[in-house]
Amino acid sequence: MERDDALLRDEISACSFCAPYLPLGPRPVTQFSGTSRILIIGQAPGTKVHASGIPWADDSGDRLREWTGLAPEAFYDPAKVALVPMGFCYPGKAAGGDAPPRPECAPRWHRRILDRLPADRLTLLVGSYAQQAYLPRDAGKTLVERVRGFERFAPAVFPTPHPSWRSAGWQRRNPWFEAELLPALRAEIKRRLDQNG
Repeated sequence: MERDDALLRDEISACSFCAPYLPLGPRPVTQFSGTSRILIIGQAPGTKVHASGIPWADDSGDRLREWTGLAPEAFYDPAKVALVPMGFCYPGKAAGGDAPPRPECAPRWHRRILDRLPADRLTLLVGSYAQQAYLPRDAGKTLVERVRGFERFAPAVFPTPHPSWRSAGWQRRNPWFEAELLPALRAEIKRRLDQNG
């Protein structure tokens, strides 16, 4: 099984399918193994992650680890946590921030990765792109609606905002996120990690 995981990781690392559209060139960034009981589906790497090749190695990652209660040693252990963005490479800039994840990436790779993960995994859908791809169509039109309705999907799935610097203001406007969702999320993460042993 680990050999098959490694072969798939190597295949993803060598991917250059979207190269003509990537301003900094391809550098797919992901982390997973067949035992990852926590799956975090995010957006796409930013410039810091592109430079380092380490997923979520930026301020957004610090905030995400604070939200989840995951220490870096657990967060970066592929035996425990899979980090699978909607787009594996830095997509470039757009008005107001980074461009959307390349649309070719998730259809090309996600199913192959997700089929390798435990069926009873916990999935975090971080940001609108992941939620629009993986939540039912009636989950809510806005990010607030989708995240506010987290109990509908828990304990298997938790939608969250993207943990960019903008989320600080979002949290102040939505105090239920810290009071209700985060304690439930941290408890579920702890339960899954305890099952991992």
